[in-house]
Amino acid sequence: MHYRNILFDLDGTLTDPREGITRSVQYALAKLDIHEPDLANLEHFIGPPLLQCFMQSYELSEERAWEAVNHYRDRFKVTGLYENRVFDGIDALLGRLREQGRTLYIATSKPTVFAREIARHFGFDRHFRHIYGSELDGTRTNKVELIAHLLEEEGLDRTDTLMIGDRKHDLIGANRNGLHGAGVGYGFGSREELLGEAPAYFFASLDELGRAFG
Repeated sequence: MHYRNILFDLDGTLTDPREGITRSVQYALAKLDIHEPDLANLEHFIGPPLLQCFMQSYELSEERAWEAVNHYRDRFKVTGLYENRVFDGIDALLGRLREQGRTLYIATSKPTVFAREIARHFGFDRHFRHIYGSELDGTRTNKVELIAHLLEEEGLDRTDTLMIGDRKHDLIGANRNGLHGAGVGYGFGSREELLGEAPAYFFASLDELGRAFG
């Protein structure tokens, strides 16, 4: 693993945000008079851009989906942000990567303002040079655009940069920007979903990911 620059997805890769995201989606849907009592049915919202997920999952117009996103944010920014936990072993892994002289970044579809607060609150922001997310108006929720923006802003060498994530969107973003991608199987994407994007690496567990870096 020669890469000097490591890009990490946030949800499902660094943290388990299951409770905060699904409860906030449930809240948003209820505001639209759509009632989903089973939070497990909302786990597919973890990872993809929210607007598109609301539109596709509930056949909402873009205008109606934006209403759902705004209701989601009303709850998420107050409560859902903190209904989260860092995966066991992540802090040690990040510290080891920095000791090896690597430069770390977060690349997430989540709005930057939320991503920064999560990293600050849970105490792992110190490991990252910069945190890149989307804008509240939806700009750069697409991982292809987000990673392209990060590469341009930081001036990174694509051959020396690795993207790590738990959903196909992370790997598509890496592939289309000429990066190697690593899929991790401990998050919310299935093995089939991840291997379907032909990643350079697949790590079934966090232990496997850590061992790959020595």
